[in-house]
This record gives sequence, structure tokens and C-alpha cells, in this order.
Amino acid sequence: MVSVENHSSSIRVLVVDDEALARRNLILLLRNDPDIASVIECGSGLEAIKEIKRSKPDLVFLDVQMPECDGFDVLELLGADMPDTVIFVTAYDVYALRAFEAGALDYLLKPFDDARFHRALSRAKEKLARYAPTQRRAISRIAVKSRSQTLFINVADIDWIEAASY
Repeated sequence: MVSVENHSSSIRVLVVDDEALARRNLILLLRNDPDIASVIECGSGLEAIKEIKRSKPDLVFLDVQMPECDGFDVLELLGADMPDTVIFVTAYDVYALRAFEAGALDYLLKPFDDARFHRALSRAKEKLARYAPTQRRAISRIAVKSRSQTLFINVADIDWIEAASY
């Protein structure tokens, strides 16, 4: 497992493929996108199951055919821990229908070009944005009631808060 970080962004991606060159190609394309926060790679389905449970990625690029545990096995074994956004990546078109039945957002057929990759990534971003939890606005001041007055205190000025009673 290898991780590439970009702390100014938000999407966490997992790339799963038993072929190192295939993983490298996807990672190179992902690194150029400013919305990608991190990319983790796994070389097997069993490793992917552990990593998905551990890191809960937003988006998974998942190879279909891998030894021991294929992409469909990964999703089946994850059960409720299955990521919401999965893009299958494979050299075989015969698995496309099964991929969509398993909940895939897209299906990249190897070899794919950069434009096709970017269309799939764009669809994933749209889906993630649609279902992202609403951002809460950070508060800058809090109101503190004290006998006959209410004080507004800047959060940045607070070192300690302790309650005396209810």
C-alpha cells in the first residue's frame, strides 16, 4: 500500500489493481487533479478490503480480475462497508453489466484515454458533491449569560471552559 497526500483538497481515492503499471497510470492522472486529497494504492483485493475498512475512501478505482479475490468479491465481502462511489477498471468488457448491477458508477475499459478517465472522474466528483454532508459554518463568538447581562466572547480568546452547575 502506498499513499500520496495533497492536503489542500478533499477527495480520498483508493486505486486497486494487481498490475503495478495500471495503478501507476491511474495515480498519475489523479495527481493532476486539484480536488484529490490523497491516493492510496493496493495490489490485491484482500488488501483493498482491509484498506477500505480502515481509511473509508470517497472513491475507489477497482480492477475486476485479480488473483485470490476479484473486484466483485471485494464488494461482496465489504457488505455495508462498500464505498458509495466505485469505478471499475478492467480490460474485459464482459463484466460491464455485472459491474453496474453491483453498484458501480462507471466502467473504464483498458486501455482508456485521458478524456475518458476525466469523464469518469467528473461523474464521481458530481456524485460526491451531491451527497457530501453540508458544511457547518464555524462560529467565531459564543454568548455567555451572566446574571443580568449576556457577554459575547471570541472563541479564539477562550483557553478553558468549565461549568459550575447545570
